[in-house]
This record gives sequence, structure tokens and C-alpha cells, in this order.
Amino acid sequence: MVEKLKAIPLGGLGEIGKNMMALELADDLILIDAGLMFPEEDMLGVDLIIPDVTYVEERIHKLRGIVITHGHEDHTGALPYVLPRLRLPNGRLPPVYCTRLTKGLISVKLDEHHLLKQADLRMVRPGDRLKLGRFVVEIIHMTHSIPDSTALAIETPLGTVFHTGDFKFDHTPVMGDPPDLMRIAEVGRQGVLLLFSDSTYADTPGYTPSERVVSETLDRIMANAPGRVIVATFASLISRIQQVIDAALKNDRRVFVTGRSMMKNVQMAVEQGYLNAPGDILASLDKIRKLPPEKLAIITTGAQGEPTSALVRIANRDHRHIQIQAGDTVVFSSSAIPGNELLINRTIDNLYRLGANVLFSRIANVHVHGHAAQEELKLMIGLVKPRYFVPVHGEYRHLVMHSAIARALGVANDNVFTLEDGDILEIDKNGARVAGRTPADFVYVDGLAVGVDQVVLRDRKHLAGDGVMVAIVVIDRHTGKPIGRPDVVSRGFIETEMSDDLMEKARDVIEQALAGKEHVAERGDFNTRVHDALSRFLFQETRRRPMILPMSIEV
Repeated sequence: MVEKLKAIPLGGLGEIGKNMMALELADDLILIDAGLMFPEEDMLGVDLIIPDVTYVEERIHKLRGIVITHGHEDHTGALPYVLPRLRLPNGRLPPVYCTRLTKGLISVKLDEHHLLKQADLRMVRPGDRLKLGRFVVEIIHMTHSIPDSTALAIETPLGTVFHTGDFKFDHTPVMGDPPDLMRIAEVGRQGVLLLFSDSTYADTPGYTPSERVVSETLDRIMANAPGRVIVATFASLISRIQQVIDAALKNDRRVFVTGRSMMKNVQMAVEQGYLNAPGDILASLDKIRKLPPEKLAIITTGAQGEPTSALVRIANRDHRHIQIQAGDTVVFSSSAIPGNELLINRTIDNLYRLGANVLFSRIANVHVHGHAAQEELKLMIGLVKPRYFVPVHGEYRHLVMHSAIARALGVANDNVFTLEDGDILEIDKNGARVAGRTPADFVYVDGLAVGVDQVVLRDRKHLAGDGVMVAIVVIDRHTGKPIGRPDVVSRGFIETEMSDDLMEKARDVIEQALAGKEHVAERGDFNTRVHDALSRFLFQETRRRPMILPMSIEV
């Protein structure tokens, strides 16, 4: 039997977020990361998007574990939703392997979903080697915009697979050590079969600046701001939170934290020693009114304009403790996730209206992204020297541009695979090829519902675009004939001053549709007659197509 290695991206290729990769041998399967993605604006009512794990569910007896590269939500956020679907044949949740800070961040999330006691979280350190069936996974220290980030060198019977995780080569990181270039180069010298490499900034020339740049900017802002400094960032961006604390300490400011996820993560990071917050620099929000504005710094969630976040509530004058006042400086210390630009811009506008001075990455060095630019991507390929190359983590244009970089560095044209979610890359001793597809659709999370149907989203768009009209008819159950005039109710369809005359005509149309000799009213026949007649009439009168809901009441 020919030994085969399969690589199946279940998320993260052709999009930003919901990163998940499956690696499969004849009897073993491992997952790398389990991330979420934020919904696009037309995904009405959807809270989150997670990967489709149907492929893994169908092979659950093979699953040996989930290895997480770092603690950002686009790599960990799907765990509370997919773990219950991936119960092993013995009824237990699969083991999740991650570094210490990542374990802390995941624990906070699983605790919110009441899954922490069931979960099997196993802490790993750089240099550790995990035997997962016939996969042997080595953890390698890497730098990103969050501490405890890792790359993975995965030994398989066919050769070594190297997965970079999200990375940049930051030689002066704010927290932790520089990347382990020596070990990466050593793995490359030993021979690498396949490289998966982060593509998020493959369209950016040059090198990504060090996180140290942001420290200098935050220090300058805190020194010169006449009032409070409010810094919005991701709740998981622990190193950025440390930079804010350091700048506040240097400029004699107390730090207040707001936003539920931010408060939980800061507490966890302080307890685990990742955040250095000396003395009483961190203060509770109820003390915020007791200090003059020039002595305050506030760390908050909401840098992406999320409607329920603390910063958006501040911008909408809806926060219990914090209201914008003259002299406040608000810093957006994160990159915009694609699709969130409108929400972010609206929040910035609202903050300006309230008199705040707003700083963001286009006008100040308040954020450095955590991903390798083109020269670093070239260095990674040069160090690893892979036989096969697959760009991961990015929109499709990023994958294409990263593929071009690999070819320019000498990777054979036929050995570069620009995959999309669901493609099955198969490698054996004779070569590599795309050997089919598996479902890898968006799985929508709406409140407690996981897997919202496409039909539901379509109906929501229909309602949002054209409104709804409900036709209510009382029917004699013996004759099937209407009793009295039909009633018509509309919402979001037509202006009040136009509606009275139109509604009367709509009632006439319903009566005509149901006219005729006595018959026993079949519900399907009733729905079709009323729906079709009203649809034609309303389109002729208004050139609109509201959702029509016929309703019969038998008496």
C-alpha cells in the first residue's frame, strides 16, 4: 500500500480568519488551529463564522489531537464550538496542545462556554516533541504580535511538514525571545517536504517593523496628551497591553481596563506573570472619577468597532463609567479586519463628534502588524528550503502573491499549490497533487445556534431589503370560503401615507384569488393562491418584492 499524506485546509485560505488545517495519514489525523472569523456586513444577525469540521467528524476515530500555534481568536476562537462536535469514540474531548499563555486565553473562552472542566488542555514549550500517532510535532519558538507564538515542525513517514503559524521576524520583541532562526535553519538543512507559510502581508514590500516602534509612540502620546489616553486593541494582544502599562508607568498615569474579555484576559495574564503591573498601577473602574484626567490611561476593547464593545458604548455615550470629554485622546492600536472598516470609521466619527482627539495607524505609529512582509517571507522560504510549498492565512490575492515569491526563490512551478478551503492535497513518493475536495463552507454562529441555514440568511436579507407583508384570512372550515374581509399587515415595506389605499387594494386581490365555488381549503393551495396574487399585484404597484406570509385561521 502506497503511503499517503493528505493536507486539507478547512479554513484560512482565501479569507482572513477561521484558520484550521488537517493533516491525515492512513490511521492518524491532527488539526492545526481552530479559529473564527468575524461576519461580513450582509451576514445579518450572524455573530461569528467557524470552520466546517464535517471531514474530521467522519474520521473521528483517527483524530489524535489539536495543536494551536498561538492565542489569537482567529486561531483559537472556534474551539468552544467545534470541540463538542469532535468528541472521540470514548466520549472525551480531543486533547488540545498549546503554550502557556495560549492555554490561559483558551481557558478563559472555554470557561465562558462551561467547557473548561471537560476540556483536555495540555501545555507545551518550545523544544517539546509530541507523538500524535505517527505524527511527531516539534514546537519551535516564533515571534508574532502575541507572546508564546510557535511554528511547528511535523515529522511524517513521507518527510517533515513545516507550519509557520502567524509570524514575523521581530529581533527586538516587547515580550519573550527573538525567533529561533537557528532551529528553523537546522530543520531546513535536514530536509522539509512541505512548507505552510503565513501569507497575510504577502502584498507588503520590505520588512515588518518591530513592536518597539509602538512603545516609543505610546510613550510620546502619554507624555503630551492633555487629558486621558484611551487605547483600544484586541483583548488577546497581551504584549500591546504591556506596552500601554509601561508607557503609563513612565508618565505617572494609572491604568483602568474596560471590556469584559479584556478584563478577564488581563487578570489571567497578571496571574500567570505575563503582564508586569507593578504596585497599584492597575485600578478598578469605580476609582476613575477620583483622579485628574492627565493621570489616567484606559485600555479597552472595540478597536474593530464591534457594536457591543466597550469603546463603541463609550462613543455612543452608553458606558456606565466612561464618557468622552474635552482633551481625551483615543488610540486605535490594531489593524482593521477586512469588512470591519465601516464600523471602525463610524466609531472614529462618533468619537470626533464628542470632542476626542483620535489616532490610528494611518496618521500615527500606534500599531505594527504581526505578520511577515515580503522580505521576511523570502527569508523563511530560504531557511526552510521546502520541496512543496502551500501559502496559508490570507485572502486569495495574498496566496497568489506568496506563491509567486516561492517560485521566484526556486521552488518548482509544479510544486507550488495555491489551495482554497476544502482542497485535498495528496502527497506520496511519486509526487503531489490536488486529489479532490471536501465541504469547507462557512458555519455561522448566531447566539447559541451553530450552523445557521443559508435559507435563514437569505430570508433576513429579503426582509432587510423589501420588508414583509402578512395576509391573514379567516376561513370557514366546512366550506373553505373566506369569512369577512382579509386583513393585511406590513412592516418595513411602504410609507404610511401610501399604505391605506394600497392595503385596501391588496385585500381585494386576496378576495379575488380565493373566489370561486365552495371547496375544502388545502393549506398549500391557499398559500400559493394568496402568495402569487399578492406578489404580482405589489410588484405592479410598487416595483418591490416584499416577503409575503399568507396565514389562514379556520373557524
